[in-house]
Amino acid sequence: MSRVRSPILTGVVCVMIVLVLAASGGAQERRKVRISNANFSFTALPLLAAREWKHFSDQGLDVEIILMRSAAAAAALASGDLDYQSGIGTASVGASMSGLDTRALWSSTNQIAYWLMTRPEIKTLQELKQKRVGVSGLGGTSHLALLFALEKQGFNPKDVVILGVPPGQLVPSLESKFLDAISINPPYMFFAQRQGFRRLLDIGAYVEMPSGGLTATLRTIKARPEEIKKLIRALQLAKKEMLKAKEKTLDLIVRILNMDRATAVETYTLVQSNFNDSGVPTPAGMNNIVRMVQSQIKGPQKSVAYAEVAEPRFAIEVARELGYKVE
Repeated sequence: MSRVRSPILTGVVCVMIVLVLAASGGAQERRKVRISNANFSFTALPLLAAREWKHFSDQGLDVEIILMRSAAAAAALASGDLDYQSGIGTASVGASMSGLDTRALWSSTNQIAYWLMTRPEIKTLQELKQKRVGVSGLGGTSHLALLFALEKQGFNPKDVVILGVPPGQLVPSLESKFLDAISINPPYMFFAQRQGFRRLLDIGAYVEMPSGGLTATLRTIKARPEEIKKLIRALQLAKKEMLKAKEKTLDLIVRILNMDRATAVETYTLVQSNFNDSGVPTPAGMNNIVRMVQSQIKGPQKSVAYAEVAEPRFAIEVARELGYKVE
C-alpha cells in the first residue's frame, strides 16, 4: 500500500507546489502603476476615492499616486518614468499640441468649478474695469477660463489687469485690497464667500471643458489597453460611489483635503452637480482647451482635431458597461 500511495502523494504535493509558486509568481509580477497628480484638490477626488476605497485594488491594480506639477509630469510621461498623468487641462493638452504623443483618456467632470469673486462694493462686470484680478497661474486654467467667460459676457478682458498669485494668497490679497477680484476654485471660494466677498460670475457655467481626469502616451495606450480600462473603471466606480455615499465622501474630503466639515459640505454640493457624467471628454470641451492654448500663442494657428488630443474609446466602453448612455 505504501508503494501505491507514495507516487500519488508525491504527485499531489508537486501539484500543490506548482500552484503555490504560480500564485506567488503572479503576485510578484503585479505591476505598480504610477499616476501623477498636481495637488490633492476638488478635481482629484475620484482618484483619491478610488485609492482609499480599494477600487484600484478590486481591479487588480497597484496604484502609486505621485505629487508632481503638470509641466514635470509631461516630461516624466515622455521619459517613461510615469505611466499616467491625472489631469486634463491647458498644460496637458498644450503638451500634446507641442508634439508630446499624449492623449486625454477620461475626465473627472466636463464642468470646471471656478468663480469670479469680488469685493462687496463691486456688483457688476462694468464696475470691474481697470481693476486688478488675481488668478492662480498666468496661462493656466483659472486664467484662460476667466478670459473665455468674460468674453461670453461681452466684457473685454483687456479692460482689467490680470495678475498671477499663489492659490493660498488669493483670498488674503482680496482682503488686503491688493486685488479687486479673483478667479478661484474649491475650497477657497467658500472661504471667500464666508468673509462677505461676492460671487460675480460662475465661470464654469460659461466654459465647458474637462477637468481632472487621466492622460497617457500613445505608447501606453497601444501596449496596455486592458490596464487603461481597469483604471477608468475604478475611477468611474469611485465617482459613482461618491454621489451615492454622502457621509463617506464628506469624511474623505475632511481627512484627505484637510477641510473643516462646513467647507466639506459645500464642496460636496459641487461634487453632486459636477461629477455626475460618463467620464468621456467631450469634443466641445477639448476644443475649448485647444482654443485657450492657442490664444496664448502668437501667429497663425493650425486646426487641431479632437483625435490629436483625446482618445475616448476606453471611457466610452467603460461608461456603456456601467450603464451610462453614451452616443
